[in-house]
Amino acid sequence: MLRPKQAKKEKIQLTRDSYTKARKLFSYMKPYRLQYGIGWVFLVFSTSIGLIFPILLGQLLGTGNGTSTSMSEAVKAIDLTNINTVAFALFIMFGAQAVFSYFRVVLFTNVTENTLRDLRSDVFNKLLHLPMDFYNRNTVGELTSRLGSDITQIQETLRTTVAEFFRQIVMVIGGILILTFISWKLALIMLATVPVIAIIAVFFGRFIRRLSKEAQDQTAAANGTAEEALTGIGNIKAFTNELISLKRFTTAINEIKRLNIKSGLWRGLFVSFIVFAMFGAIVFIIWQGLLMTEGPNPSLAKGDLYSFLMVTLLMAASIGSLPDFYASIQKTIGATEKLMLLIDEVSEQDIFTGQLKPVISGSLRFEDVRFSYPQRKDIEVLKGISFDIGSNQTLALVGTSGGGKSTIASLVLNYYPLSGGKLYFDGIDSSEIDLKHLREHIAVVPQDVILFAGTIQENIAFGRENATVEEIQEAAKQANAWEFIQSFPDGMQTQVGDRGIQLSGGQKQRIAIARAILKNPTILILDEATSALDSESERVVQDALDHLMKGRTSIVIAHRLSTIRNADRILVLNQGTVAESGNHEELMQLNGIYADLVSMQMTR
Repeated sequence: MLRPKQAKKEKIQLTRDSYTKARKLFSYMKPYRLQYGIGWVFLVFSTSIGLIFPILLGQLLGTGNGTSTSMSEAVKAIDLTNINTVAFALFIMFGAQAVFSYFRVVLFTNVTENTLRDLRSDVFNKLLHLPMDFYNRNTVGELTSRLGSDITQIQETLRTTVAEFFRQIVMVIGGILILTFISWKLALIMLATVPVIAIIAVFFGRFIRRLSKEAQDQTAAANGTAEEALTGIGNIKAFTNELISLKRFTTAINEIKRLNIKSGLWRGLFVSFIVFAMFGAIVFIIWQGLLMTEGPNPSLAKGDLYSFLMVTLLMAASIGSLPDFYASIQKTIGATEKLMLLIDEVSEQDIFTGQLKPVISGSLRFEDVRFSYPQRKDIEVLKGISFDIGSNQTLALVGTSGGGKSTIASLVLNYYPLSGGKLYFDGIDSSEIDLKHLREHIAVVPQDVILFAGTIQENIAFGRENATVEEIQEAAKQANAWEFIQSFPDGMQTQVGDRGIQLSGGQKQRIAIARAILKNPTILILDEATSALDSESERVVQDALDHLMKGRTSIVIAHRLSTIRNADRILVLNQGTVAESGNHEELMQLNGIYADLVSMQMTR
């Protein structure tokens, strides 16, 4: 019932190389640069209107005092002392900004979706062509996260965040210039108070959010403790550990209380800070501004004061939002770097560079083959393996776990480059044969069959995409699968569910066999295809396998030795070497490892 400590949130560490790799994203945007450029023009227009809006709104609030303003003198074309004129100008601006914003959003969305479609395609294409060693080093969850969360992060940034970040920067810089133009004295007062307070408020808010997050995580941990206790209530009662479980839960909820009280104290300080500092700063600026509007010779018109206040509020909001936008862009750079690292990975085609496309009849020869998995180079799995098998013969691989049986099958498929020695197909070095051409002649029926979500027909057709319905049905019949397929109401159109969960183990095996029959391979690899089945299912599946193996070179990794008695050759592997070799009768006469294995299985 001990729970592992929760992993700390990953902190984004960006280097110069991170930015270099992130810039590769622009190559995906290049085909759509015209649309993106037009979108930026609309963004500039809408942002400029956003700066003018608070000025005119301030003038509207300050009209009617009969005082000439510096802003009205600056814009002679508009009579800013007339309420109707200013209101009309504001409506015109709103209409223009609505149009500009619409086209900006549409163009940015189109460019983003086209860019991400191309990026997704390239990343997935790369994933499909990466070597098996890559998947030994990376989890599927992590890779799907690259296609999911990382792409979503980039999508949000390209579509919205970049535009808003640019808008807020323009608002801050433009706002400072406008405020300086209206009243440089009041601008200095504002710059000494509002931006500083806004930045402090942002970091204050982040600290409080972090405390709240810690409390939420602790709550989740406490709930997990309770769930485990209630799920395992039988064990708790049997070992009379009720007090221990209660103590663990009490410790967790006390920590929740402490964190929430601490968060409440800081939240109270934050609210007090906002009320006093932020609103106090605004009151101070208004007070100073009103002093400038009074007297026989006021240095500031009321309309300009209102404009000043509107721009100041806009700037405060922009300054407060900048850190979040910047953090989002940083995350996007990190996400883009990870995707570009995937795209830059060495693919199988870069490792296996063979170009020959010979006729492959199925003869196979291992010549002093040595192999170590790339992530464990210090451990030699195969230690100078040598054997050969003729076309249409059956080779069985037996031995203890870790002896190298599955490794030999992986090398036949060219999943990994050899560490030493040679592998020949029909006398031709495997390194000289085109990888796709070679695998087109090989089919695998594994112990743990993976079916894809879809129909039975689609899963069988995975063996040969252009197969006709009649050919698919014939393959199902030869695999002894047609009878159970016909028993389903939807027949061949029956959905198999995620990873084939709606079918039994024997049914999945027969679908896999039908798929292999449809491919019509020259070389067949059976990786303990019946070891996980009950006796009845094994009989039916073995009958289908016997039919499949006829006229093909077969490599059988065997767990139940009764299934390989008729193999042309049996290799007994022990710690990466061939301990014994021969057919069933020859190996039984040796009275060695193979004979011992057969004897053990017969006495079970």
